[in-house]
This record gives sequence, structure tokens and C-alpha cells, in this order.
Amino acid sequence: MHKRLFTPGPTEVRADILKELSTPQIHHRSPEFGELYAGIQVKLKQLLFTENPVFLFTSSSTGAMEAAVTNLVGKRCLSLINGAFSKRWHEITQANAVPCDAFSIDWDKALKPEMVEEQLETGKYDAVTLVLNETSTGLMNPVADIAEVVARYPDVFLLVDAVSGMAGVKIDTDAWKLDFVLAGVQKAFALPAGLAVAAVSERALARSEHVPPRSYYFSLPNMYKSHKKNQTPSTPAIPHLFALDAQLTNMLAEGLEERFARHEKMAKVVQNWAKKYFDIYPEEGYWSKTLTCIKNTRGVSISELVDNLASNYNLRISNGYGPIKEKTFRIAHMGDTQIDEIEGLLKAIETVVDLQGRRGEWD
Repeated sequence: MHKRLFTPGPTEVRADILKELSTPQIHHRSPEFGELYAGIQVKLKQLLFTENPVFLFTSSSTGAMEAAVTNLVGKRCLSLINGAFSKRWHEITQANAVPCDAFSIDWDKALKPEMVEEQLETGKYDAVTLVLNETSTGLMNPVADIAEVVARYPDVFLLVDAVSGMAGVKIDTDAWKLDFVLAGVQKAFALPAGLAVAAVSERALARSEHVPPRSYYFSLPNMYKSHKKNQTPSTPAIPHLFALDAQLTNMLAEGLEERFARHEKMAKVVQNWAKKYFDIYPEEGYWSKTLTCIKNTRGVSISELVDNLASNYNLRISNGYGPIKEKTFRIAHMGDTQIDEIEGLLKAIETVVDLQGRRGEWD
């Protein structure tokens, strides 16, 4: 029996989108593929409010993260860390022998512009990695405000992981002067896992021509050369591109502002509920609009809650991530999810927690 996903990736995919994966195969060097690629570009640029090229990666988001730091760090990278995935980006940078330093704060705190300013004043860095929406903590960093700081340092490029935010919140790529902003499609895009996308600025593409090659598969110059012909350097996941094209059409038909507003409404429903029955993990004012990380103030067995929802209700949520497992649990309110579905999930959680309470499993 299928479990309805309320996990922060992968998310639920509609049946009509899944059918797009069975579209008859086309050759990736054919005119038909070029038309598909070009159409996707137009729609992705609308979604990301950019005139920049948007590259398509047949990989998870990790591949796009690796592409960013291997192609765009000439001198030294500042890794801003306040969660598991910002930490992962630093580890990716280190693993590729790219010079880097970590600036780490507590996971429940947001990175602030003044913190970034203090680091950039040293003059040591020509790139910064930042996560828009930490999937591990449900915290949304103030990217627009931090981008204003970075823009005061013309040689510093801002690289943004928007994995669990893109397609759920507005990302004003060009206005914020983002040099590289990436996401996987298995979260707020509500698509099957297997693709990542990244908008890349013209100046970033120029720098990538001069940074010594560190990667073959993730070479931005090679990707750009193919991009200009509406192609990819190697064979892409063509069935996934049909699904991406169809889903982007759906998003634009819904209306981007309407889509963002729906995500905000769902977030408020979950967060109001969480404050009533539990608490919210990150500091107030920086709560995500696509997922909520709920603090386990009642001492509930989260693993049992997750299992109970899956076994008895065919609903799946996520335990906390890494060191905050069992201390938190996460509910995704992103993609094509609707408010009534969220309300049904919350009622089910209330029922399960009430049953646990009667057995004396929490105070």
C-alpha cells in the first residue's frame, strides 16, 4: 500500500506526472530533444526570475553542489554552516581539495548578514556557500539580506543551495545577484528524484573558464557549451525531463504567486498546530515555508509515531535528522500538497499521540 508522503524529500508525485515518465523515448541529439530543452529553459527562467542559463544535472542536488565549488572557487570558499546540509556542502568542498573554511553556528539559529560581513572583511574569500532552507532543521536563512552584504564584495560569488525551497518560495535570482542557485526536483517541485537544476550567472560562467578543471562530469564550461545548443554534454535522464516540463507547465498555470501563497498558508497551519501541541525547533522569524521541524517537547517516541502513521494511516513523515533525531520530527508542506491534506495529517498525528498518552508514554 502506497504511503502518502509528507517527508521533506522525496515528496508526493501526482499520477499524471508519473505518466509523463513513460513518454516514448527520443534521442538526446535530435531536434525533438532540443525543443524539449529549450521549452524547459523558458519555464525555469520564469520560476527563478532570471535571465541566466539554468543547467540540468542528471544527479542529485549533491552533484550540483559539487559543480558549484569545483568550478567557481578560485581562491578560497567560506562555508556558512547551521545545519546538516550546509555542513555537507563544506565536506564536499573539502573532499574536492578546494580551499575552504567553515563558519559554524548552532543549528537552531539563522545566519545573519553581520556574521557574513565580519568574515568577508578578512578578504580571504572569493566564494560563499549558503543554504536557503535547511531541510534538517526547517530553518530559512535570510538569503536576500545576506546577498546584499556579499554584493558589496565584487570578487565574492554567492552560491546557494535552495534544495527544499525552490518552487515553494520566491527566489529572485537576478535581483539578489545569486551566482549559482541549485535544487533537486524531488522536493517542492513534486517530481521523482533524479534531476537537479541550477541557475548560473554570466560572471560565474566566465570565472569557470579560468578555474583549473577539477571535474569532468560537472564541468560548467562543458555544460554551457552544450546548453547553447539546447543539449547536455552527456545523456540526460530524458523521461525525467518530460515530467519536469509538464510540471513546470502546471506550476505556471497555478500561478507562481499563488503557488508561493499556498505554501505560506500550509506553513502557517502546521506551525500554529506545532506551537499549540509541541514547539518549533529553529528560532522564530526564520521558520521555513516548505517544512516544519517540530521540537519533541512531549517526549513522544518519534520512531513509533512515524511507524504508526505509516502502518495504520498510510502517511509518512520524517524523524529528526542526525543529532536531533527523536528530539524533533519534520512535516513537509510543499509541492502539490493542499491544505486539506495537511489538516488530515495533523488530525492523524493527534490521534496517534493521544493513544501514546493513554499508554503513559509521555507526560
